[in-house]
Amino acid sequence: MSYNMTNVLGILFANTHEGAVPELAAKRTIASIPFGGRFRMVDFLLSGMSNSGMSKVGIITRSNYQSLLDHIGSARPWDLARTDGGLTLLAPFGRNNDTGLFKGKLDALSSCLSYIRHTDCEYVVLSDCDLVINPDFTHLLDVHIESGADITAVCHTDSYTEEETKDAACFKVGRGGRVEAVAINRAMAGKRTMDLNIYVMKTSLLINLVEDLVSLGKFSFSVDVLQGKYAELDIRAYEFSGFYRRICDLESYYHANMALLEPENLKKLMPRERPVYTKDRADAPAMYGFDSAVRNSLVANGCVIEGVVENSILFRGVKVEKGAVVRNSILMQDTVVGKDTTVSNIVTDKNVEIGDGLSVTSAESCPLYIAKGRILK
Repeated sequence: MSYNMTNVLGILFANTHEGAVPELAAKRTIASIPFGGRFRMVDFLLSGMSNSGMSKVGIITRSNYQSLLDHIGSARPWDLARTDGGLTLLAPFGRNNDTGLFKGKLDALSSCLSYIRHTDCEYVVLSDCDLVINPDFTHLLDVHIESGADITAVCHTDSYTEEETKDAACFKVGRGGRVEAVAINRAMAGKRTMDLNIYVMKTSLLINLVEDLVSLGKFSFSVDVLQGKYAELDIRAYEFSGFYRRICDLESYYHANMALLEPENLKKLMPRERPVYTKDRADAPAMYGFDSAVRNSLVANGCVIEGVVENSILFRGVKVEKGAVVRNSILMQDTVVGKDTTVSNIVTDKNVEIGDGLSVTSAESCPLYIAKGRILK
């Protein structure tokens, strides 16, 4: 029998890892980075929690969170607009003399302990927002409770490059899935069990860890809890086998989006039983001109396509004018590609205008990023 998920608190970290994608996170949190044509990064984890029956979720922010506020609104799309519980944005400056700059994840949690206690939930799920992932949190909780572990850490075993492991924790997993060693921020290529930064534990344990470690001047969850206490605590690895992508730079963001052009990946990320919800902009359906052609692309509502689009992802309100060709590109909301212009292997932020008769291209291994509101003529 599955655990009652209304007694589980979700905590999301909106700003963690934003330094990995400075282009996209310069004026927004990593949680509010647009993804997949109509979503934001935070949508996937919020939807997974909502689909599992979790009704209390807090999002810890640090800076640049206006776009996150605009996107979340009342949290109605995720069924978290509630008088009892629901979604709470945990802004900085929660303590006296607080600078708003957290020294680490434990410090961030310390600033909102009163909120965590007030929810009165038995278990807590912690997660960063740099993952495109849609886990079954109900199954995760059931496995955690059945194992008797103190902490269950979601991970994935695969062959990784040095670039993928340089800013991550990797586990050595022993019998019964117990974590026997933790390597942090080591660039190690090869088959590794990588920590995905999603954890479940009892709320009482989390509170004790935060209070004890912060009082000793320790603020890193990875270093001071996972690496520092794996011998003392029963930390178990939960192998995630579904579709996921970790955003660790602009190139990984580009390829994570492009992976959704494979129908099988899209089905794994958004199965019917676990749909992904997002803010509705109420756009009209996409319009296609007589001379338009669209192949192997995701085109959101509100787009107007009069040219050619191939192997690309177009967010809401994008316009591709007559004679224009868009290939292998990600065009965010309200981007305009002018007449007879060719673009390939680029990522445009919102409200970009590319003029008529231009050619804007780059290599697939190093996609060109065009900042929000830029006008190219």
